[in-house]
Amino acid sequence: MSAFSEAGRPGRGRRVILWRHGQTSWNVERRFQGTTDVGLTETGVAQARRAARLLVALKPDAIVASDLKRAANTAAELAVLTDLDVTHDEGLRETYAGVWQGLTHEEIIARYGGEYAAWKRGEPVRRGGGELETEVADRAAPVVLRHAEKLPEDGTLVVVSHGGTIRTTIGRLLGLDPHNWESLGGLSNCCWSVLGEGARGWRLLEHNAGTLPEPVLGDDD
Repeated sequence: MSAFSEAGRPGRGRRVILWRHGQTSWNVERRFQGTTDVGLTETGVAQARRAARLLVALKPDAIVASDLKRAANTAAELAVLTDLDVTHDEGLRETYAGVWQGLTHEEIIARYGGEYAAWKRGEPVRRGGGELETEVADRAAPVVLRHAEKLPEDGTLVVVSHGGTIRTTIGRLLGLDPHNWESLGGLSNCCWSVLGEGARGWRLLEHNAGTLPEPVLGDDD
């Protein structure tokens, strides 16, 4: 992909907006969701509708979403405003975390403190016996790139996914060492990050955008 127009003048280039789903009850409880299919709360639906009204102004050309209902229902709010179809892809699901799923943050630390500490140090850890972060990037980043390649010149793709998956995908697309992916920080519910294509690849243009600063309530805080 090139950031230059057919006339040879620099263009904006393609953009990818990675949008985290709205609030769920497990977010509020600080309970690890992973691939558990938890729905949005009423607050989460309201967040999705508010964010969709902002994102529609960016004139998306395509929407792709995780097939888990918290992401799919978030994406549906933007689809209504854009008249775009949503493509659902299980490759965009949150990290599978085995026995961690369903546990609160405090329960994970109490039962699996060593594993948690190793993960926070940036070591490759199968949290709860589940996926490595690099394996999440292996399945999610190609989905994003495949859909980005279909965009028109200077087009915009909205990817609706999950906090951990978005962070690993950004890390992979920016070419960061997996040890440093944690430095990107988490996304608040229904906030997004924006990647833009440049001459040397993808660049991070915005991170955790969409609202005034809010606490991150999710699997990767």
